Amino acid sequence: QVQLVESGGGLVQPGGSLRLSCVASGGIFSINTMGWYRQAPGKQRELVAALTSGGTTNYTDSVKGRFAISRDSAKNTVYLQMNSLKPEDTAVYYCNVDILSYRGSYYRQDDYWGQGTQVTVSA
Repeated sequence: QVQLVESGGGLVQPGGSLRLSCVASGGIFSINTMGWYRQAPGKQRELVAALTSGGTTNYTDSVKGRFAISRDSAKNTVYLQMNSLKPEDTAVYYCNVDILSYRGSYYRQDDYWGQGTQVTVSA
C-alpha cells in the first residue's frame, strides 16, 4: 500500500527558511510527477511547485525565485526548499505524487496525497 510521509514544517520568522520532505513507500513501480500544494485558512488548495520525472519544473508565481523543488528518485523523496519566507506563505503544505504501483497481478496509476505539514511564518 502506497504511503506518503511528510516532514519539515514548523514556525519560522519572516525571511527565514524551511525544507520540506516527502517520502513515498509501498509497492511503487515508478513515479511520474511529484509536487507540493498548500492550503491557507479560508482559501482553496493551490499548486506551489511540481517536478516531472523528466526534470521539468513548474512554480506558482508568488514563490518563483524563493522556493526550489527537487527529488531523489533513488529514495522516492521530493523536497521543497523554501527561502525568504513571508507571512503569506503560512499554510498547510501537502505533497502530491503520481505513482504507478504494482498490485500483485496488475499495475495501477494514482495520485497520492501526504498528510500535510503546517508552515507558519510569523514574527
